[in-house]
Amino acid sequence: MMRLPHFTFHAPRTVQEAAELLASPARGGAMLVAGGTDLLPNMKRRQQVPGTLIGLRRVAELRGVSNGNGMTIGAGVTLSDLIRDPRVHKHYAGLWQAASQVATPHLRNMGTIGGNLCLDTRCNYYDQNYEWRKAIDFCMKKDGEICWVATASKRCVATSSTDTAPALISLGATVHLVSTQGERDVALADLYRNDGIDYLTRRSDEILTEVKLPAPEGWKSSYWKLRRRGAFDFPVLGVAAAVRTARDGTVEDARIALGAVSSRPFLTKGGELLIGKKLSDDAIAEAGAKVASAAKPMDNTDLDLYWRKGVVAEFVGYALREIRGDDMRATRVRIARHAL
Repeated sequence: MMRLPHFTFHAPRTVQEAAELLASPARGGAMLVAGGTDLLPNMKRRQQVPGTLIGLRRVAELRGVSNGNGMTIGAGVTLSDLIRDPRVHKHYAGLWQAASQVATPHLRNMGTIGGNLCLDTRCNYYDQNYEWRKAIDFCMKKDGEICWVATASKRCVATSSTDTAPALISLGATVHLVSTQGERDVALADLYRNDGIDYLTRRSDEILTEVKLPAPEGWKSSYWKLRRRGAFDFPVLGVAAAVRTARDGTVEDARIALGAVSSRPFLTKGGELLIGKKLSDDAIAEAGAKVASAAKPMDNTDLDLYWRKGVVAEFVGYALREIRGDDMRATRVRIARHAL
């Protein structure tokens, strides 16, 4: 049985108190923990060994959801609470679909939206126990100097595996960051770096406290996920699309984001090709091809990387046809059963 390493635990009741604890010198470093569904298994595998954990579950101000000109979601809102919110289901369907496909109900009951956005990158050579990693020699992400996926690479190519980030990026979300030095808003797309180790632009003393969504007027969204097991796995491809159309069906604005094919979730230029057009099959195919050209999966996760790249255009098509109004329920069932 893998055991947690020794650590000091703090349970602040306010964001300010948590920020002060995070800014204080801590032997072995300090990390934030909310649901712990990612961090605690990593600690058992000795991938991350903080000397101090700062728990956020008692910080009530992180668990609010409010409507105004859009929606503001506290970073401590669990994924289960998020998908139970009828406002999310009605106005931000892509986010609802992404959150509802994270892990299992048990993990969604614990995992938070903030935690999913800050999810550690994953790799077949990294997400192993300490003894396994030691036996092959450690990788550059933890304790070593080489990337076993791309041995000539000077950076880690571990993969971003967050489901909600691509969906929120396509919806134009921003996040609010708080530290003892001040506060700032960051476009969610700018929260990530294409680096498997240093994958967040959030500073180590900052706390992600809120996710802010713009007003949904005229926008429709969709999220499609590829994984080996339809009931549980991390994504090996995530496609999120959001489209705003005029009354005649002409696309006024569109965003398509990819996840799980890079060390960061990112916007593509495929949405730009749709502007001024209707969502015809030809326009969808053109956008799908453009998005597929931006996908650069590596051989460090489940399923063949060439096949994963090859189905990107199809998944873009699924998302856009669902936004167009096509009945995609049978396709969703087929993908969930991995009968591709």
